[in-house]
Amino acid sequence: MTQNKAKFIWSEAYEKSFQKLKDRFTSTSVLTLPEGTDGFVVYCDSSKVGVGCVLMQNGKVIAYASRQLEIHEKKYPTHDIELAAVVFALKIWRNYLYGVHLDVFTDHKSLQYVFSPKKVP
Repeated sequence: MTQNKAKFIWSEAYEKSFQKLKDRFTSTSVLTLPEGTDGFVVYCDSSKVGVGCVLMQNGKVIAYASRQLEIHEKKYPTHDIELAAVVFALKIWRNYLYGVHLDVFTDHKSLQYVFSPKKVP
């Protein structure tokens, strides 16, 4: 396909894959309501322009949230911005999260030491 002389034949398998992909891009995600006191999972991430997070329970999305970074936050080191994403999520969803089990996931390796510090003798 990357060469001018190569022929591309659109097959039934390609059409099926294309339609499936098109359906997934155009369908909306369905949010669910939280169920009782089952634990929650929060996924957080950040970039140079903002932070985002997802609240899930039992593998279903409960809520999405994001915000742009303030001007002064853009000067923060990466690990501080990643931690800001976690703090943002915990603040906005504190009513759901208070008193229940919570798992927080982030892709920034240095934050694992914040969440699981070694015991000091």
